[in-house]
Amino acid sequence: MQKFQRLGFDGPFSGGRHLFMVKGELKVHIPNPHRGDISRHLVSEILKQAGISINEWEEA
Repeated sequence: MQKFQRLGFDGPFSGGRHLFMVKGELKVHIPNPHRGDISRHLVSEILKQAGISINEWEEA
């Protein structure tokens, strides 16, 4: 979540079953971290929805 904050997202906020973070009109749902590691595929999907490249994510 800290990387999302460094990339300009606000939150996390609670909403339903998952936390979410926002940046303008964009809302990104964050999976529950208590259930173990998040798969690379899921991280990739979240970044795609957020419009964040892998390079941006790794540098944040």
